[in-house]
Amino acid sequence: MNNYSIDSDSVKFLEKYLNEFSPTGDEREGQKTWINHISSYVEKIQTDLYGTAVGIINPNSPYKLIIEAHVDEISWYVNYITEDGIIYVSRNGGSDHQIAPSKRVIIHTEKGFVHGVFGWPAIHTRKLSEEKSPSVDNIFIDIGVSNKTEAINLGVHVGCIITYPDQFFIMNHNYFVSRSLDNKIGGFIIAEVVKMLIENSINLKFGLYIVNSVQEEVGLKGAKMISQTIQPNMAIVTDVTHDTYSPMINKKIQGEIKCGLGPVIGYAPSIHKNIRELIINTANSKKIHFQRLVSSISTGTDTDAFAYSNKGVLSALISIPLKYMHTTVEMVHKKDVEQAVLLIFETLQAINNNNQFFID
Repeated sequence: MNNYSIDSDSVKFLEKYLNEFSPTGDEREGQKTWINHISSYVEKIQTDLYGTAVGIINPNSPYKLIIEAHVDEISWYVNYITEDGIIYVSRNGGSDHQIAPSKRVIIHTEKGFVHGVFGWPAIHTRKLSEEKSPSVDNIFIDIGVSNKTEAINLGVHVGCIITYPDQFFIMNHNYFVSRSLDNKIGGFIIAEVVKMLIENSINLKFGLYIVNSVQEEVGLKGAKMISQTIQPNMAIVTDVTHDTYSPMINKKIQGEIKCGLGPVIGYAPSIHKNIRELIINTANSKKIHFQRLVSSISTGTDTDAFAYSNKGVLSALISIPLKYMHTTVEMVHKKDVEQAVLLIFETLQAINNNNQFFID
């Protein structure tokens, strides 16, 4: 088995990539960083109308295999500005209203960034018997203006995207912590797989399409579009899933998944048994620790979009355990990331050596 560990150059890429903004519908900055990073490892790069990026090795091969992640992160929209200049919001993806109060925000305008905060009434002013929980209809942003005109003069208008400015850091040597690990950690993983293929001079028999999709958070939209374009034979998707050892999560419902115990191999109708078993056999033969998760009817990931596209695509899902999904302190274990890179790398070699996949 090849050894792999995340080196300092890769951490620098990961940090830059995570810190770039890539809200759903405007993923350009994050995508630019990702494209720049993988461009030296692939023969061709293409993007589609909405911004999904694809790096290709062996673009003329008739058999097409995708490894995929999504680049977009959850955010908010400016939805309503009061006469006093207070801003109310609407979701862009599954943004969590409960974590909003007291968070700093950045409003993206044509005049540049406008800084603000999600305010909340002080504890002294609230009646315990009438406590209100944060919800989309009562959370609000204060940008330090006195009225609506001042807000508009700063460039703020309905439709501006709002993101959190929180940045990447490493906790206790083992955990990567950042907003948007869902699912830029997947984009990092597939970029590292390609780097390993080149550094180990692996000669692939198939066309490899390294896909960083847009708009997953609003319904797998980028994957649906790019699958029509590429017409792949197979797709191995990476995303994140819940660490269920975090407090207040029911393992009977959410499954038993823990950070540090390896990547997660998924079970669901969209996940094809043949490719899943090949991944499991590869993990076992290469002594790569993994976990299993049932997703019932739908995985909620781009796997579903690929599997049911065109005339059907052999699809599988490898997930990374993540704590505190859709917050600004998402956490993944370094070891799980390394094992996921290794598992996909070894799986691609197993597919390369398995002639049944290349029969016309």
